Amino acid sequence: MEKLALNEKYMLSINEAGAYFNISVKKMRRLAENNLGTFAVYSGNRYLIIRTKFKEFLQNNPMI
Repeated sequence: MEKLALNEKYMLSINEAGAYFNISVKKMRRLAENNLGTFAVYSGNRYLIIRTKFKEFLQNNPMI
């Protein structure tokens, strides 16, 4: 099975999103908790970040 590059994935884990967007894991988790339904979803026991929606969020909110 071939692994997808982070820029090809639709959803990223907290760790992947932190590495991709250069944001700490703690900050990513806090953003995910506060924006559930906007760019984050809770699946099972973990948060997943919708990469394209989070990118839009960053463009509209330069101060995080």
